[in-house]
Amino acid sequence: MTDVSPKGRPFLEVKDLKIHFPTDDGVVRSVDGLNFTLERGKTLGIVGESGSGKSVTSLGIMGLYNKSNSKMSGEIWLDGQELVSSGAETVRKLRGNDMAMIFQDPLSAMHPYYSIGKQIVEAYRVHHNVSKQVARKHAVDMLGRVGIPQPDRRVDDYPHQFSGGMRQRAMIAMALVNDPELLIADEPTTALDVTVQAQILDLMHDLQSEFNSALIVITHDLGVVAELADDVLVMYGGRCIEYADATTIFDKPEHPYTWGLLGSMPRMDRPNIDRLVPIPGLPPSLINLPTGCSFHPRCQYEPRTGGLGSTTMPELSRAGGSKHLVRCHIPTEERQRIWSEEVKPKLEA
Repeated sequence: MTDVSPKGRPFLEVKDLKIHFPTDDGVVRSVDGLNFTLERGKTLGIVGESGSGKSVTSLGIMGLYNKSNSKMSGEIWLDGQELVSSGAETVRKLRGNDMAMIFQDPLSAMHPYYSIGKQIVEAYRVHHNVSKQVARKHAVDMLGRVGIPQPDRRVDDYPHQFSGGMRQRAMIAMALVNDPELLIADEPTTALDVTVQAQILDLMHDLQSEFNSALIVITHDLGVVAELADDVLVMYGGRCIEYADATTIFDKPEHPYTWGLLGSMPRMDRPNIDRLVPIPGLPPSLINLPTGCSFHPRCQYEPRTGGLGSTTMPELSRAGGSKHLVRCHIPTEERQRIWSEEVKPKLEA
């Protein structure tokens, strides 16, 4: 989905990734055959409703699932290293150094008993043979770089002494302390007010430019995607249902689910007195996915599939653009017509 690096393989390549969780009620197919690639310096936005498999994908890449209660298959290549088949110790050495993650809730992700500085120092010393004094100085420098005032004093504060925005900045400092080449941000602006959200997004963009990191942003907020992403992967029911560059996703989307996400997004660039239009129904159970297209019970365009929507799973096939992929039975020309004549005029009304 992106250009191949000079080494012959993209910096990050995920191939047919499946992450399943056996339970007493059945197998939870959280991720079911996911494919994407990402190069250094680029940002991939992964979007979808809660339960679509976004966060499970990120935790799987980081190797944070216990193999005793989960089944993970496929391939994850990070700079030439395959992670799924690698041992836990190999992945642990990469985690925090070559790849790092900004978790959704920094208050629960950070240990309440230890100071912010001690936790950053530990994350640094795990991968570098330096003294505590050297690591502490580096921690102070990182806190300053992410915009925390008086970092030499705040380094000794505890997570509960930071505001939500400051905790998120501290989490970013911890994730970037080892200059990772891959950074995954899981809902990085959740529960933050809009002013702080903008500051965090600007910070992530600036730091990515500085470190030339590959960045994955997991979110349900299309505003975040519009701000940061080069490419967008839309997930539903554990699968990719649309993939394209960000401009195409916002200007010429072709999947009815993507249309629904765009229709439910508030717009600030024009007056709008109407209520937002939600996608009807609820996301599917990942234990009992609907037959055929997983989205068909909620899709108002399903009758136009000639019955295939409820019986046959559509393939992820190439659409109009060079890297535009869509999983839908409606023919490409018909999808484009529906968007331009029926959906887009309503969104712009």
